[in-house]
Amino acid sequence: MKKFGLFLLGIVAGLTLFLNLGSIIVLAITGAIALASFHYWRKSISMFAKVFWMTALVISLIGSVSNVGAFIGIIALIGIYYVWHKWNDRQVKPNMTKSDDPFTNFERQWNELTK
Repeated sequence: MKKFGLFLLGIVAGLTLFLNLGSIIVLAITGAIALASFHYWRKSISMFAKVFWMTALVISLIGSVSNVGAFIGIIALIGIYYVWHKWNDRQVKPNMTKSDDPFTNFERQWNELTK
């Protein structure tokens, strides 16, 4: 039943990611424009260049923040990663015997030393 729930969550997250893929690409482009305009704004000397790059920065930041579909797609990508991680989880639990337990070994060695 757990695998079925993970399968359904993976299908829903995959469809959500696929439907919001365009907005994720637009978010990446506007983020790159914002990063470049901030870089060139800091490097510019003239007032016209500073105003131009700051305007480009503000417009690209508004475009990035208003892109809600991309944030939903990123959450879906995180959901797909969670499903993949839980699906491949092998439930490895070490079988601790008395000889592997460090406290048991310490007590045994301590009893040998104090004799």
